[in-house]
Amino acid sequence: MCYNNEKYGEKKTLNILFVADVSIHNIIGGAERVLWEQTTRLARRGHQVHILTRRLPTHAADHGHIHNVQEWRYDVNNSNDITFLVSSITHCQKLFKEISKKTSFELINFHQPFSAFAVNLLYESKNIPKVYTCHSLSFEEYQTRHANNSLLKAPFFHLNVILRKCLEKFSLAQSQKIIVLSGFTRDKLMNAHNVPREKIMIIPGAADLEYFRPPPDHTPPDPSVLFTVRNLVPRMGLENLVKAMSFLQKKGASLKLIIGGDGELKERLQQLIQELNLQSIVTLCGFLSKENLLRHYQTAGFFILPTVALEGFGLVTVEAMACGTPVLGTPIGGTKEILNKFDPGFLFKDTSPESMAELIWEKHKYYRDRGQAYQELRQKCRKFVVENYSWDINIKQTEKVFRECAGSAGK
Repeated sequence: MCYNNEKYGEKKTLNILFVADVSIHNIIGGAERVLWEQTTRLARRGHQVHILTRRLPTHAADHGHIHNVQEWRYDVNNSNDITFLVSSITHCQKLFKEISKKTSFELINFHQPFSAFAVNLLYESKNIPKVYTCHSLSFEEYQTRHANNSLLKAPFFHLNVILRKCLEKFSLAQSQKIIVLSGFTRDKLMNAHNVPREKIMIIPGAADLEYFRPPPDHTPPDPSVLFTVRNLVPRMGLENLVKAMSFLQKKGASLKLIIGGDGELKERLQQLIQELNLQSIVTLCGFLSKENLLRHYQTAGFFILPTVALEGFGLVTVEAMACGTPVLGTPIGGTKEILNKFDPGFLFKDTSPESMAELIWEKHKYYRDRGQAYQELRQKCRKFVVENYSWDINIKQTEKVFRECAGSAGK
């Protein structure tokens, strides 16, 4: 891509439209966090930033003004998969046309496939440069969430997978550049959608270093407390982590586990905790506000990431480490890339409960009576994130890609 210094020099601001299927009104997961950080920080740097997304039940209006970001929302009909798809496309297109009359966009950044597909079908978007930020493959996410469909629903399940894959592939093809958060996702795109390697840019996720900080001296971490926060869905491996706590209990380890987050697996996890008689050492604390999330990061001895599939990056890994909390994680996706770079000794051998229990026990035994070594480890965690995973780094690299694509328009 050519870089037009005259028109898009460092001081030239852009009119950017982010097209997503999530909202920055309520941050409930990694996709929302990335969208929030990038849009609000780019707005702070002087760019005109808009978001086009679907309206959620938590939205009080069709439009929101959030930290100098304009968020525009369209309604969807959730009666069934067909009405959802049709209403998503038609309502998204209608809203895009309306806001395009008010603002001339110099770049579109897609974050999820449904809204992206709708916008890409429009003639009005044809000549606007496009960048796709791929957090994970939509059809694979759908597969992991609905893997236990009954035989009766199986044909619809497979049709949904095919449809999602086609929608995603179409929008990826319309984009000049694709941004991913890890080499893991880059390889997925190359294998699943035949995306050329040179079209993909790896720009890792990050942590808010001003907010996620080590605890003040009067709130020291408790080395016996393990913490994780996840959407409670099967691919997160939380059942394996609970089973690992059973092994640790039998070893006589005086450890406790706090699990933050909400989701479809909540009842199954509660049942498993009772079956294994772990009520006294495993706690489900539900959805955590940003303030409570920070407190748990700061006071935990170790953060555990037990993912079994599709860990595109894992913002929680670098957020925990930014607080000085060491992370033990499964060798899956982005987690493997982060911890290999930090210290491979903090990766579990595999995703099994036995492997988790083995490494948790090893690290707990080593550091519980080595206070100085543990404090040095915490300092090393913080330093690692500051040097490699700040939003300042992410935004500067993202902005450079945006400028290059916008500057190449019409060439």
